[in-house]
Amino acid sequence: MTQNMSFLRNFFLYKCLFALTFWNHISLSVEDELFTSASNNFPEDVSNQKIKSLPLLYTNSYQSKANFDWVVIQNSTESLSLSEIKNYTVEKLVTLLSNFRQGSRLKNLTLTNVSVDWNDLMEILQTVWHSSIEYFNMNNVTQLSDIERYNFDYSGTSMKALTMKKILITDLYFTQDDLYRIFADMNIADMTITDSEMIHMLCPSSKSPFRYLNFLKNDLTDFLFQKCDNLLQLETLILQKNKFESLPKVSFMTSRMKSLKYLDMSNNLLRHDGADVQCQWAESLTELDLSSNQLADAVFECLPVNVKKLGLQNNQISTVPRGVAELKSLEELNLASNRLADLPGCSGFPSLQFLNTEMNLILTPSADFFQSCPRVRELQAGHNPFKCSCELQAFIRLERQSGGKLFGWPEAYVCEYPEGLRGTELKDFHLSQLACNTTLLLVTALLLTLVLVAAVAFLCIYLDVPWYVRMTWQWTQTKRRARHDPPGDPGTVLQFHAFVSYSERDSLWVKNELIPNLEKGEGCVQLCQHERNFIPGKSIVENIINCIEKSYKSIFVLSPNFVQSEWCHYELYFAHHKLFSENSNSLILILLEPIPPYLIPARYHKLKALMAKRTYLEWPKERSKRALFWANLRAAISINLPTADEN
Repeated sequence: MTQNMSFLRNFFLYKCLFALTFWNHISLSVEDELFTSASNNFPEDVSNQKIKSLPLLYTNSYQSKANFDWVVIQNSTESLSLSEIKNYTVEKLVTLLSNFRQGSRLKNLTLTNVSVDWNDLMEILQTVWHSSIEYFNMNNVTQLSDIERYNFDYSGTSMKALTMKKILITDLYFTQDDLYRIFADMNIADMTITDSEMIHMLCPSSKSPFRYLNFLKNDLTDFLFQKCDNLLQLETLILQKNKFESLPKVSFMTSRMKSLKYLDMSNNLLRHDGADVQCQWAESLTELDLSSNQLADAVFECLPVNVKKLGLQNNQISTVPRGVAELKSLEELNLASNRLADLPGCSGFPSLQFLNTEMNLILTPSADFFQSCPRVRELQAGHNPFKCSCELQAFIRLERQSGGKLFGWPEAYVCEYPEGLRGTELKDFHLSQLACNTTLLLVTALLLTLVLVAAVAFLCIYLDVPWYVRMTWQWTQTKRRARHDPPGDPGTVLQFHAFVSYSERDSLWVKNELIPNLEKGEGCVQLCQHERNFIPGKSIVENIINCIEKSYKSIFVLSPNFVQSEWCHYELYFAHHKLFSENSNSLILILLEPIPPYLIPARYHKLKALMAKRTYLEWPKERSKRALFWANLRAAISINLPTADEN
């Protein structure tokens, strides 16, 4: 039952098609199985958006071989597509096409894989020219014989558009006019010849109705349409993927095309060195594509003044010169895949609305871009090697203020430098205001420095650092002079058992008690006293240092008077210095009178430390205990001094 229904449907389809073709006076003898076998549509590649395809209102697609040895790819009321056209089928094909007189419904014809002689090709084209066909496509055409002059009749045609793709000319030696004149003088609106290795095209002999010309992927050069005055109605010219080299020559080519609006010169070899060559473009040109060429910064000296949409992507542009070109009408500018180091300003493009600077060398975009370009509605600046630093913070803030004008945010905006931040999206990159504000950073550093200096100064004053510095200087000077003493100088050989340091107010106790008890009797002790042992002519500090160094011990008579004496402080400092420098145990402290802590000045912190860590002898008030005091003191300073001979 299912097979019967399928057969009935196919049979009904056959009847409908037969009636339609009969209505159009078509006498095609095709076998029954031509209409009973279904197949898939054959898609056609479209090489450019500007290339028009055949309009299909009703389509019945199949592939079958007819009696004439060609393949029927598509057959409908208004469209017919045939393949595998050979020399021996041309006569029958011409006979078939002759039936489609003007007024017939067939409007679209496509011939694929055509291999015929020159005259046969011209006969097919001439027959189509005088038929009802408006859109004629020829794909994969191979011309087999020599090219000869052909008198083509252009009158009385319904043709609107001719598309020829992949035309192979086997004749290597022919007169160019015989070939190119056929196409140059066609009185149709649209013509496309692509992927055919065409090296030239003539200027039409008279005012041409061409509105659309597409010569994609050929071998055309700068000689095309030079000084051509007959393309006055041409609006669209596509010369993509050819071999043009001179941008000024291209501009001169368009200067006489008074209606030209769109020009595609992408994927050529265009250069412009700006060597005082004036360019002259068609004033009507509003859209220009110069992408994928070899243009540098000088290209801005050779641009049409009324252009609205300009494509310069994939060139060698590093900067947009200021004041060179003033394109007041420019609304869309594409500078992607160049060598720009920063966003261009809008001083020469007051009407700019769309800007593309993707895939350049922009590290830190200018933050004032939208201020200089107030009319820009969309900026594409992603996929650049952004350097995430303080300078970039302003651009990130700019995105927040722009209201979504950055196209591709945030995915296309990623840090490239430094390496530690590589891959981080700009929206996730943050630095503190202190790190990026140089003025604030300097002020903060200055304040911290002042605070530090003030703290150090306070500590120095509190701890009497200047005094210690001065004493250290005196010590080093004395040491230096000691190293330069003559050889006969006794130097630092021990001469005394002890050096006595005391306040002048305590001198009575020293003279009446200390000296008599230590220097008289058995085991007498030699004491160094400033009143009798300081050498005249030397400074007091130098005498103090010499006495301390020539004494085995240093006795300090402590009392409230001692902490009030400046010289006692000097002596204590130098003795303490010797204690640490020689790692000796040379200090003996005698507490003559108790010293309240509040009476000890801050700079006597060493005295406080010594009294806290060392055992000191306290002068007893009871006479019965004084014998023990003197015995302990003698034991503390007990030492055999070198004899004079030993010295």
